[in-house]
Amino acid sequence: MSTELKTDRVLDLFFRALKGEYLSAKELAEQYRVSPRSISRDITALKVFLAEHRDSFGHAELVYSSSNHCYHLETEHFLSNKELLAITKILIGCRPFSNTELLELIRKLKLHTSPKDKATLETLIRNEMYHYTSVHFDCPSVIDNLWILTEHITSRRQITVSYIKMDRTAVKHTLKPVSVVFSEYYFYLIAYDTAYDDVSYPRYYRIDRITDIVAHREHFKLKKEQEIDEGLLRNQSQFMWPGKLRRIRFAFSGPSVQAILDRLPSSRIVEITENASIIEAEVYGDGIKLFLLSQGAWVKVLAPQELVEEMAEVTKQMCRLYS
Repeated sequence: MSTELKTDRVLDLFFRALKGEYLSAKELAEQYRVSPRSISRDITALKVFLAEHRDSFGHAELVYSSSNHCYHLETEHFLSNKELLAITKILIGCRPFSNTELLELIRKLKLHTSPKDKATLETLIRNEMYHYTSVHFDCPSVIDNLWILTEHITSRRQITVSYIKMDRTAVKHTLKPVSVVFSEYYFYLIAYDTAYDDVSYPRYYRIDRITDIVAHREHFKLKKEQEIDEGLLRNQSQFMWPGKLRRIRFAFSGPSVQAILDRLPSSRIVEITENASIIEAEVYGDGIKLFLLSQGAWVKVLAPQELVEEMAEVTKQMCRLYS
């Protein structure tokens, strides 16, 4: 056999190992129509190659299993099949992309699995993909918008966007883009709108509603207090509603206080009474009212007084709808 054919075979074995296949010398010999000894030499060559390039391939190595008499690749850098399944489930559940974009992402993820595992993965997600419904999009591609906006955020370039508002009217905004976050099915652009004098007050724009992006020549600078900490913002903001930062206190009498703590990462229990847990949290924006209202009679806001009054007024309005 020529050296070129052997090289092709070794590369093919390497690619199959990368996809997670279990390599049986006996079965591979039949597939390639060579002797098992030739396959063993190929596997030995792969093992030597991986040992010489451990840093490049995440300390990968071909490991032999006596239970099935096969070799499989173990590495720190590549996604395992269980990790691929978890990622796929998250993508489907979050509904952030169009059907076409999601199918393409999942197709590429499945390329890293063996034929057997690919079939298993397809079986596990078939029904979910059949019933998958993305959120409504106004832009041609959320992924493209994300990438373009990220480039302008990195270069600190001012932009003008064409935007579809909640009432479905089209407007234009000239913005200083500073960050992108994901929350509640949507990607959001956090930016300072040049039309407003209060430059310390960032605003949120759903990226799927941005239909066009035009970059300006000028670059912008931000003051230190204008910089956005995405992690902190995500912990303190509910439903991506803008508003001021405030510390709140409320009583929760529902069955799962842990669910509340998980939903409000900045929260903590400060007191436990006979009937409720008293919780404090530092929150940003008015979305907190929507969350607290979703808990019904399990929640009673205690402070600050302005939030108590806001909640009381909203509940009165709700009662009038049913009177």
